[in-house]
Amino acid sequence: MFALIDCNNFYVSCERVFNPALTGKPVVVLSNNDGCFIARSNEAKALGLPMGGPAFKFRDILKKHHVRVFSANFPLYGDMSSRVMVTLADLAPEIEIYSIDEAFVDLGGFSRFGASGYAAQIRKTLTRHTGIPVSIGIGSTKTLAKAANRMAKKKPGYDGICILSAPEEIHEALAALKVEDIWGIGRQWSKLLEAGNIRTALDYSRAPAPWIRKHLHLPGIRIQEELNGHSCLPLEQVRPPKQSICTSRSFGRTITALDELQQAVATFAGKCAEKLRKENSATSMITVFICSSPFNEPQLKYWGTRTMAMSRPSQDSIAVIRAADLALASIFRQGYNYKKAGVIVSGLIPAQSAEKELLLFPDDTSTGNNRQKRLMEAMDRINHQYGPGAIRIAAENAETWKPNQANLSEHYTTSWSGIITVG
Repeated sequence: MFALIDCNNFYVSCERVFNPALTGKPVVVLSNNDGCFIARSNEAKALGLPMGGPAFKFRDILKKHHVRVFSANFPLYGDMSSRVMVTLADLAPEIEIYSIDEAFVDLGGFSRFGASGYAAQIRKTLTRHTGIPVSIGIGSTKTLAKAANRMAKKKPGYDGICILSAPEEIHEALAALKVEDIWGIGRQWSKLLEAGNIRTALDYSRAPAPWIRKHLHLPGIRIQEELNGHSCLPLEQVRPPKQSICTSRSFGRTITALDELQQAVATFAGKCAEKLRKENSATSMITVFICSSPFNEPQLKYWGTRTMAMSRPSQDSIAVIRAADLALASIFRQGYNYKKAGVIVSGLIPAQSAEKELLLFPDDTSTGNNRQKRLMEAMDRINHQYGPGAIRIAAENAETWKPNQANLSEHYTTSWSGIITVG
């Protein structure tokens, strides 16, 4: 038996933890550059504000109903996610962190009654320790737990906890679940299935297995087995290593000068290197891309990209930034208004493998690499203690191109300046 713990309207809930006056009020959180809705409170959903909707198109509704609008505060959300997962890990012996606001828990050995009481205790403890409300879905497979979680969120009668165990309960839940909302079914698959008159999860569970295998292959068969109560997806307590890491942003204004693009790309490359160190990985390839606004006239549109091999796999911010700068110089073109840029590091290997390679094949930089490693460790310690960006490589500068964040809340948990004072 599995449970899926899902934080309710997570980004909005994070804002409400530190501003209780928002409770019961319509609240939305916007994407980078304050563009689209990426989180909505239930009150905002009731007003018809759609997920992904451009904020400017709903300006009148936002104003009429006094909707509180926030710019995305990802440092706050990431920290609150860590608090939720740490608390959950104390409550459950085996968990799988699935996303920033979701985690699976193995409930093997629990009866239905025992699982219900345990889920209620998890909800109560998470709310008390973090302030974040959650919904919990429980089923004999991870896919059924996902379906149960959807029921727990959509139907008030469940009081945030839905257990799918009896056949009639499973039948009702699957009949109400659109095929496009089944966990693991993407947009393309849902179109194919609907064309085959498979419109609900119940239809999918009863579809001929040979047809599913022919069109959706083994992943599709696993989903069908899971819907029919046969567990095919075990708990993944050890997350598989990432194959690549990307950092990109749309700018708050268009950029035409190379030096400003260099500052932005250096910042993105530095972020990638920091993530590499957190993952204990090193990159052997780096890709830089820049592009103009997609809304420009055709003759004013430009997309440039360049992939380069690192001389040695690295997680050093300076080495990654240097490589990114070389790639940028080769694709920059004068005369365009650039609106977005990004850096992708790929060909990732364990950092230990990169160090062994250096020991086996030393070169003139070997001594310097040890010094650089200590420098990066010192940078990470300082930034962890005093907040992101407390110390950075000189080439990084986010002041002139940073995204629009006109409604950003304080960094309540990640910056000394954002700490709430009482009295």
